[in-house]
Amino acid sequence: MSNHLPFQPLVFGGDINVYSVARAFHEAYGIRTIAYGKYPSFPCYNSAIIDYRVCPENEDITAFRRNVQAVAEEFSDKKIILLGCGDNYVQMAAHCRDSLPANVAAPYIDADLLDTLINKEKFYQLCDQYGIDHPATFIYDKSMGHNFSLPWGPPYIAKPAESVTYWACGDHTLAKVYICQSWEELLQSLDHVYAAGYQNHMILQEFIPGDDSYMRVLTSYSDHNARVTTMCLGHVLLEEHSPHGIGNHAVILTECCEELELKIKGLLEQLHFVGFSNFDIKYDQRDGKYKAFEINCRQGRSNYYVTGAGHNIAKLLVEDLVEGKQLPFQMTKNRSLWRMVPKKVAFKFTPKQYHEEMRALIRAGADHHSLVYSGDSSLRRRLRVYKNHLGNLKRFDQYNKIPEG
Repeated sequence: MSNHLPFQPLVFGGDINVYSVARAFHEAYGIRTIAYGKYPSFPCYNSAIIDYRVCPENEDITAFRRNVQAVAEEFSDKKIILLGCGDNYVQMAAHCRDSLPANVAAPYIDADLLDTLINKEKFYQLCDQYGIDHPATFIYDKSMGHNFSLPWGPPYIAKPAESVTYWACGDHTLAKVYICQSWEELLQSLDHVYAAGYQNHMILQEFIPGDDSYMRVLTSYSDHNARVTTMCLGHVLLEEHSPHGIGNHAVILTECCEELELKIKGLLEQLHFVGFSNFDIKYDQRDGKYKAFEINCRQGRSNYYVTGAGHNIAKLLVEDLVEGKQLPFQMTKNRSLWRMVPKKVAFKFTPKQYHEEMRALIRAGADHHSLVYSGDSSLRRRLRVYKNHLGNLKRFDQYNKIPEG
């Protein structure tokens, strides 16, 4: 199927991020993506659009190099487009960038800049430098114990400054983000995190009021010359609230905010950023400002909202890295709906004010679910996706509140 193409996509990970990237490549070029993941798990294992290779030591840099080398040799006559779909894989790709086989293209910044950006503490310093708003923030060090105070009241947000070593602790009781309703709960959360073995700083932040529909996600692609070519802003209408999925996007409606996007474009180009970037942002109704939470130096797990809006992320990569095209700058203006949940969940848990437009987009065929793909629709696959739908129905009923009004 892919013999006539001059490239071969290679991705690391096994989650919905990987599947969405592979789907973009399959839609645009009819090509199967090679993916290395730790476990033979859904949604990538047994997919018709992915050559999924299980490697239990996938997060070890020696195994990473070995797997990249193997694919580079297997497709020695093609350009290998290497993408990481998790922070640990992106870190390895950046640290190995200058010593990869000659036919491998890894669209990442150098390791020092990457390590700066994925450290939330340093990211907020850059935001201050470039005039990008962010929530009121306090950097907590383990040595402070309980002997510190904050200039704002509850609820308090607590999250790791450095997520790679945080998850490397291997403690499954750790949460992605702690939302603490009292001072006592905040102190207990911090004690729990450090008892699990995490040693770095924690970021403590003021909670910005507003439900999920105040969230935004901005995905950008910067070409090999560090020029931003594409920006796609998503208005998040619904997120997951389960302990391990908290903050994961479930429903997104594309929109455009030129002022915000151009400000972040300026930051990316000043930093000479290369590849995909993904910003989590929240609109603060108290002062009318968009406030950045973090940058991911990769496409986000909800990246199919960009492809669904008409900017296929695989084409962005191929046109830049393989065809060497100088792409014009574009901001997504058209409206498009993306979901990771069944329609029933999407309508039950999003504010009613968006339902009319959501229905109109569904009728117009501008509605996309990452897992529902006609190019990967064997009976086994359809049953597994149906099982995923049922799981979402149950999980959202358990953890999410129906919005008022």
